[in-house]
Amino acid sequence: MTNDQAFWRTTSLDEMTDAQWESLCDGCAKCCLSKLIDDETEELYYTNLACDLLDTKKCRCTDYQHRFARVTDCVKVSLKHRESFGWLPPTCAYRRLSEGKDLPAWHPLLTGSKAAMHKAGQSVRGKVIHESLGGDPEDHIVIWPLADCGD
Repeated sequence: MTNDQAFWRTTSLDEMTDAQWESLCDGCAKCCLSKLIDDETEELYYTNLACDLLDTKKCRCTDYQHRFARVTDCVKVSLKHRESFGWLPPTCAYRRLSEGKDLPAWHPLLTGSKAAMHKAGQSVRGKVIHESLGGDPEDHIVIWPLADCGD
């Protein structure tokens, strides 16, 4: 990859085109997991409960175009919500770039495919169930989505 292709190193999040912004998403689907916030400590907890619209094998939304109408708490990751990037996993390109970090070595923009991400265990594939099947979310709290990239 040439430096010209590594636009995220030379272009700020604010200056990116829509296509560049969208390409930052690695497709891990960790943002599609149900999360809990402790009322007293405000600590964020991830669960292994995925949105019912998520195809858990492909790590893709099955109704991306209508997700906001169908899932009331679906959040659009955008610069308008930059202050809330802290809820994104530490591996997320949007969060990493906003924190001045580079993309992880397995990121599809660096490797050319999502295979390295799945091989590195950085997606939800094989680790989640749909939230409608899960019961009490507190019984499904997990820490693996919070594992960093090891950089």
